[in-house]
Amino acid sequence: MKHDQTAFRAAAPHAVFDDEARAAFAAHYPEIPHKLVHRLADHPLMNLEALAEMAEALPAASVEYNRSDLPVGLNGEKAEANGLGIGETIRNIATTGSWAALKNIEQAPAYRDLLMNLLDELRPTIEARTGRMLKPQGFVFVTSPNGVTPYHFDPEHNILLQLMGNKVMTQFPAGDAFYAPDETHEAYHTGGGRELHWRDELAAGGREFAIQPGEALFVPVMAPHYVRNGPAPSVSLSITWRSEWSFAEADARAFNGLLRKAGLRPDAPGRWPAGNRAKAMGWRLYAKATGRR
Repeated sequence: MKHDQTAFRAAAPHAVFDDEARAAFAAHYPEIPHKLVHRLADHPLMNLEALAEMAEALPAASVEYNRSDLPVGLNGEKAEANGLGIGETIRNIATTGSWAALKNIEQAPAYRDLLMNLLDELRPTIEARTGRMLKPQGFVFVTSPNGVTPYHFDPEHNILLQLMGNKVMTQFPAGDAFYAPDETHEAYHTGGGRELHWRDELAAGGREFAIQPGEALFVPVMAPHYVRNGPAPSVSLSITWRSEWSFAEADARAFNGLLRKAGLRPDAPGRWPAGNRAKAMGWRLYAKATGRR
């Protein structure tokens, strides 16, 4: 890969999140979705050629790409492959009709440096609220005009920085079984998928966030969402982390899955600041005893 850490230090001598952005984050984290401003536009590691080079160097398991003309809900179906290589998909994203996700970009040293510098700006607020910052990861999404990322949830705390093009993310309340059934959460945390089934009656509960270059969006843990890309190609950087709290909720969900298989109807774990310690410990003991951890 041609890019090194010097590129980041030369391009971003000042904080990416200014005082106003950090104050907004502190006022809303960890449960309230909100927009932030950032100063990462035109970063040399985020242009299409640099991203194509990184994608070609990443392990195959860290690259996902497919056609982008998708419905809001895949509802158990698989997205169709685009028939191209990842480099071609990204370099010609304006015309390939594709969606590409580059996962765990911290595997490349320059991108890890970028990720950690961004997260370090927010670390004091994060750790004061939800405990130690754990498992920092970065993801890049490259999307063709008018592409759709279907309805799903993610297990991480997440800030999505928009770098090229425009998109609209529609978010739904986290922790509400109407939008993401408890059984789906439980299946995911015991090795299943995180795709959600879309029903038109869900639409009324969504909140739209339009973002453009220079803007970012915070997505709470497990908040269901889908994304519609604008009329131009898009590049977004997702900086994510886990916390002691998010892992406890995830483990409590997994333990609920065991209880449900035993014929019980367990209550859903509490959202922050609930600790969920008893159920989390139950799952951890079970996973250790059965060799799952």
